[in-house]
Amino acid sequence: MPGPFAQALYDHHFGEQSGPLRYRNGEEIEEPGVEIYFDEAAPEPDDWLPAHLDGPLVDLGAGAGRHALAFQERHGTVAVERSDLLVEVMEDRGVRDARRADMFALREHFERDRFRSALAVGTQTSLARSMRGLRAFLGDLAYVTAPDGTAVIDGFDPDHERTRGKLDYYEDPSDGLAYRVMQLEYDGTLSEPWLYRLFSPDRVREATAGTGWRVADVRYGDDGWDHLFEVTLEKR
Repeated sequence: MPGPFAQALYDHHFGEQSGPLRYRNGEEIEEPGVEIYFDEAAPEPDDWLPAHLDGPLVDLGAGAGRHALAFQERHGTVAVERSDLLVEVMEDRGVRDARRADMFALREHFERDRFRSALAVGTQTSLARSMRGLRAFLGDLAYVTAPDGTAVIDGFDPDHERTRGKLDYYEDPSDGLAYRVMQLEYDGTLSEPWLYRLFSPDRVREATAGTGWRVADVRYGDDGWDHLFEVTLEKR
């Protein structure tokens, strides 16, 4: 059975949305609006993000395909999602190569050195759930990217005040770590809890040990997004 997140995006895209998508933490509720997942992502060639990517490119946790649509003209792009519904949405929106695959099992889906760059923005890397899980993900990502490959991932800084104010934030006594535990609800269906492990950039740097990556750059957002960071990874 499709999860609430995929079903809500699918219904929105095809004009059949029957109610809001809700984020829940017990009785606390937020309704972010699914439109945000369809916003255009059209960076200029001299913007920060395109400067760190090359093709062929894999877009991990691609959602409704906003980044794949922005980059596929410039780079051969493969968009990856776990849901058949989201793959169908991406294809209908014009993503040329959308595939059902698990971003945390990349070796099962792609051969060694398949891509020149990888993109995982939307904080989905935090679904690795632990430092060990993050390190395993980075190792798999190194396997499917070329020896001179790059990657860009993002996350919410667990020590930032805005992150601490999130609906589903839970503290951790360790420096640079925290949790988010969130459930999604749509059309009467409540998802299993989504467990996010929040990592600071220093913790990402720690997790790269032994994976073949190094942190080349860290950039924080602005205009109310200064709690969101993007990390550029390069092969050692």
